[in-house]
Amino acid sequence: MKVTEHIQNGKGKTQFSFEILPPLKGENIHSIFKNIDPLMEFKPPYINVTYHREEYVYNEMPNGLLEKRVVRKRPGTVGICAAIQNKYDVDAVPHILCGGFTKEETEDFLIDIGFLEIDNVMALRGDAVKSETYFKPEKKGHSYACDLVSQINDLNKGRYLDKELQNSTPTNFCIGVAAYPEKHMESPNIESDIHFLKKKISNGAQYIVTQMFFDNEKYFKFVEKCRNEGITIPIIPGIKPISIHKHLNVVPHRFHVDLPEALIKEVLKCKDNSQVREVGIEWSIQQSKELVAAGAPFIHYYSMGKSSNIKAIASEVF
Repeated sequence: MKVTEHIQNGKGKTQFSFEILPPLKGENIHSIFKNIDPLMEFKPPYINVTYHREEYVYNEMPNGLLEKRVVRKRPGTVGICAAIQNKYDVDAVPHILCGGFTKEETEDFLIDIGFLEIDNVMALRGDAVKSETYFKPEKKGHSYACDLVSQINDLNKGRYLDKELQNSTPTNFCIGVAAYPEKHMESPNIESDIHFLKKKISNGAQYIVTQMFFDNEKYFKFVEKCRNEGITIPIIPGIKPISIHKHLNVVPHRFHVDLPEALIKEVLKCKDNSQVREVGIEWSIQQSKELVAAGAPFIHYYSMGKSSNIKAIASEVF
C-alpha cells in the first residue's frame, strides 16, 4: 500500500514509522530483525530502508603507488525490503539515490523492486562521498533529486529509457522526497529550498519527509511556508533522539541542524551517556506529543539501527 493511502486510512490520526540502516557487510539479517521486533507493537504501516552508496578506499601497493578500490559498507537494501515485507507484512520503503547510479542502473533498481511489489520509494540525491568536497553525479546519472523523481514518474507512465519498447507496463510507485526545515546545507536560503521542493512535486513527488529537527517551531514554520507556496502534499516530520554526549557536536556538523539551548544545557548536566540517553528520550517524547497535537500525519523516527530509545518514546506517544 502507498504511504499516501496509509495517511488517508489514518483519518487524521498520527501514525508511527521509522527508518533502519542495512547492517554492515559481514552481518546478517537477524541484526535487523532484532531491532525491528520491539517496535512492531506500535503498528508501523511502513519502514524505510536506507541505501548507502560506494566509498573509495586507497590502498598502498608495494611500488608505493595508491590503488583506488570501491567498497560498499552497507549493501542489501533491496533484500532487506523483501525480507521486511515477507516477515512483518508491512510496507518497506527503499531509498534510491542519484549518487552512485547511472540512469540505466536506476531503472534496473526500480524494475527489481517493482517485481517485489514494493509500492513506495524515497528519492534522494544523496551526499558526496568522503573523498569529495561536493556531490558529483555518476556519468549518465542524475545530478538532482528532481530529475530522479522525473525518471521514476516516467516509469509510472510506462516510459522506459529504451524508447523502442512496445506495450511497456507502467510501474505504480508512490514517490517520497526529503525536505529541510532548517534548509539544505548547500542551499542559499529556505526560499530556494522550497523552490526546488516544488519542482520535485511538479515532477511527481507525492509526500515529503523532513530532515531531523529538535525545535518544533522550525517544522511548523516550514510547513506554513510550504502551504503558503501552494504545497499541499503531506509533510511528515522526522525525529531523532540524542543519545550520547558526542551528538552535541556530531549532529549539527553532520546533519546541519541547530540544537536548542535548553537541550544543550540538559545534556551538559549529564554525568554519562546513560543520562544523555534519558534526556534525549524525554525531549523526543515532548516533541512527539506536540506534533501529534498539531495533527502530523506520521512521526518518522531515525533509529540509526537501534530501537530501545525509539521504543521508550513510542510507548509514551502511540
